[in-house]
Amino acid sequence: MALSIAQAMLKASHSLREAGVAEARQDAALLLLHILDCNRTFLITHSEDPLSAEVEKTYLDFVERRGGGEPLQHITGRQAFFKLEFAVNKDVLIPRPETELLVEVALSLLTETQAATFVCDVGTGSGCIAISLLHERKNVKVLGIDLSPAALLVAQRNARRLGVADRFQLLASDRFAALTPAAVFPMIVSNPPYATEAELPGLQREVRDHEPHLALTAGPDGLSIIRRLLVEAPDYLVKRGHFLFEIGFDQDAAVQSLINKSVWEVLDIHKDLQGIPRIVALRKR
Repeated sequence: MALSIAQAMLKASHSLREAGVAEARQDAALLLLHILDCNRTFLITHSEDPLSAEVEKTYLDFVERRGGGEPLQHITGRQAFFKLEFAVNKDVLIPRPETELLVEVALSLLTETQAATFVCDVGTGSGCIAISLLHERKNVKVLGIDLSPAALLVAQRNARRLGVADRFQLLASDRFAALTPAAVFPMIVSNPPYATEAELPGLQREVRDHEPHLALTAGPDGLSIIRRLLVEAPDYLVKRGHFLFEIGFDQDAAVQSLINKSVWEVLDIHKDLQGIPRIVALRKR
């Protein structure tokens, strides 16, 4: 006998809860919303509708994958960020809500009335930061840099789907290594890896086992990439250009100690919605 929508969701919620999924009921609903391509109102008003055999099989398969620790976003292939929805997979870091603050700070410095400007996004991943800036500022172009060719393919697909590919250039590079000395930008943004190697085993299984370690960890103290960017970025910024980057929840003091005050002016270290220092905003002297 076919399961109804309500019965299937109840069964899925129980299964996910037993598997240790924190938001079991929510994830059960989101997986079914994805398969049926509907909204929550439909699930409520059609709760007694039976699922087809094909939908039920797909749903139970998705629930099993989620219960096994695969991120919801990898199963659905998408994640909302800022005002857009991005395609994601195992090759890129899943965009986090706290990174939206980096976009907000960048936008506050990129006025709509200024002349066309070129931003460099180091470690572009899915392209979520760059594409959000391009979506909000029509006078902006972005160069997205990433060490992973697979990540660049994801960013390229997102740029095409969201209609900004004509203003988004992509380059495979280890930080600035592939750039010419003449390449300078008014702004550089980055969400670099900042977890320590020791923290990796203790991360959530969804993160530890399914997201690219290259985008997560950065040496014994988590600061190896930030340390290099602080030294290298001035060579690729115009005078009084801005460098904005994300840091971990306990890295505020350590990062401030790395900033050469003769090179950088600290504009602010912006706190996220939880009051955690999250986005460092610097200006080249």
